[in-house]
Amino acid sequence: HSSLSSKLCKTQNVQKKNYRQEKKRVAKELFSALKDPSVVIMSNWLKIRGSLKSWTKLWCILKPGILLIYKTPGSDHWVGTILLNACKLIERPSKKDGFCFKLYHPLDKSIWAMKGPKGESVGSITQPLPSNYLIFRAASESDGRCWMDALELALSCSSLSKMTAKSGRDGDLSSSSESSHILQLLQSSALTDQDLLQLNESMLENHMENDANSDRSEREAHEDSDNATNENGGRLTEESDMDQSDDVCLQATAFVEEAHEEIGEVGEASQVETVSEENKGLIWTLLKQLRPGMDLSKVVLPTFILEPRSFLDKLSDYYYHADLLSQAVMEESPYCRMKQVLRWYLSGFYKKPKGLKKPYNPILGEMFRCCWLHPQTDSCTFYIAEQVSHHPPVSAFYISNRKDGFCISGSILAKSKFYGNSLSAILDGKARLLFLTRDEEYIITMPYAHCKGILYGTMTLELGGKITIECEKTQCYTELEFKLKPFLGSSCNVNQISGKIRIGEDVLATVDGHWDSKVHLTEKRTGQQEVLWNPGPDIRRQRLKRQVVQVDQQEAFESERLWQHVTRAIMDKDQMRATQEKFVLEEAQRQEVRERAERLWNPRLFTFNSDTNEWHYRYPDAKPWDPERCLLQFEKDGIIQTKENSQHQRRSFYSQNWAAQQKVSRTGFLVFCKGGFM
Repeated sequence: HSSLSSKLCKTQNVQKKNYRQEKKRVAKELFSALKDPSVVIMSNWLKIRGSLKSWTKLWCILKPGILLIYKTPGSDHWVGTILLNACKLIERPSKKDGFCFKLYHPLDKSIWAMKGPKGESVGSITQPLPSNYLIFRAASESDGRCWMDALELALSCSSLSKMTAKSGRDGDLSSSSESSHILQLLQSSALTDQDLLQLNESMLENHMENDANSDRSEREAHEDSDNATNENGGRLTEESDMDQSDDVCLQATAFVEEAHEEIGEVGEASQVETVSEENKGLIWTLLKQLRPGMDLSKVVLPTFILEPRSFLDKLSDYYYHADLLSQAVMEESPYCRMKQVLRWYLSGFYKKPKGLKKPYNPILGEMFRCCWLHPQTDSCTFYIAEQVSHHPPVSAFYISNRKDGFCISGSILAKSKFYGNSLSAILDGKARLLFLTRDEEYIITMPYAHCKGILYGTMTLELGGKITIECEKTQCYTELEFKLKPFLGSSCNVNQISGKIRIGEDVLATVDGHWDSKVHLTEKRTGQQEVLWNPGPDIRRQRLKRQVVQVDQQEAFESERLWQHVTRAIMDKDQMRATQEKFVLEEAQRQEVRERAERLWNPRLFTFNSDTNEWHYRYPDAKPWDPERCLLQFEKDGIIQTKENSQHQRRSFYSQNWAAQQKVSRTGFLVFCKGGFM
């Protein structure tokens, strides 16, 4: 018996030794698969559907447990990393060419890693992508089937890293502190050898013993999810099947990244212009028609002084740093929120054209729309503007980013006055900024533009006047003066500003500097100074990328399409052709006025409130963002809307009932109408 026991003991020791060796081998292979870039199950181009319902072609690399997404086949433009241990996979029927499939979290939680394979914290900018699912389209059914098979394999591999503790077994794999250690590593930083070795043997042993049960339960849950989806008529239809005929109305406007943007130099260099002899003759001919103090709104200006874009477009210059408003909403104190609002306000001025240029006067009924993607918050700021009056010329606008908690509305009455050797362009109106979660309204005014040296000297453009930013709820105010260059001033006196921030009558800080370069803020109590704003190279690189509608997809009265022939002539430096094309538009507008006779113009997107003497957007939504209810914000036909979960959604976004209810509830919405500007 003792001999038999000895043999059994030796056999058990050998089995344990072999088991430990096998366990180490599996762990080593897992570490290698996660870390070695050469271990790739599959890689190819796939189209991915964005939150705004448009498709983006991206390079996808499938590895055990993760799916890496890049803009290009290289590894320099990382977009995001999908954690497959949190995902289920189903085929998605489609009426279009190709083959579609969907990766999703069964509990509608995030499927994204917080950081990239090299420790990247911010991915390359694309159309915004959903947080809890992704829909892919392969070029053909055979390619799609290959991807499905490969993903099934990768999902099986991901079970090796799914080490959820008991307390977190039913929780969110993407957020639980007790969940997969590999997931935690992906969320915190790039994987290192030391990180990988932290996967201790006891955790791996426990997982290997339960691997068969885990795989079986995962497959059963996957089948149950598929059946539930089909029986319900579809989670797919709720979230993403917008290309079906019954949901065509929810298709969002397709925006593309703007190809080119012009930003003038810092300082006086980009604000002066020497007029050619030929153009001086045109100016003299124009000036003979004018008298000091005369309003220039009805004067036809020569095309050589025109900036080749509409005034509605120019007003959007203030939102390339709209992420500063996203940050302002999060600040705890009224003073810090005001500082951040002022920082955003200053960010709208440093983009300026070369020389003295004036944008086109918008045609009555003209519309402009665009948006900016926020990669940090996975949100989007939408901008809508319409020319609601021609005489006097009034431009109304509305900006919204409900997810980040702000919206802006208002209107601008543009006035021009001639003074002999100078003229001023006055932007008469107020911008109303509302922080949705705080119910705080900031009323903002604008400086005027002053051009001097028309008859003699060098033509120079400056900003002047006193502006205010006021929040009545917090009693926090900013007063800022834009100073014109003195007659005997030097270059350091160009573009100067000074001001103060106060709460009630108490001055908390003073502000001084140059609006197109560095602005300092000095704390009144401590004397501590900080740089409030400095649009240097680093800040300019952080500008949000503006998304626009392609010209061939714009409506007839959208700015870029409406003025395209004038713009092309100006870019070709053909002033005669530009003048002719401009005359065609202006004459068509005059003819429309004659035909309309006494009938009032009814703007499409804005309505006039005679009690407040302000223009308001017809489709406002100032309700705070509810992440459980709201899926995404989008724009269609000038109407900014929010797609909600189906259990909360009781009506079509385009129904008259929806619009009527917004009008009825508008009494509380007047606060977010920003007065005209930018």
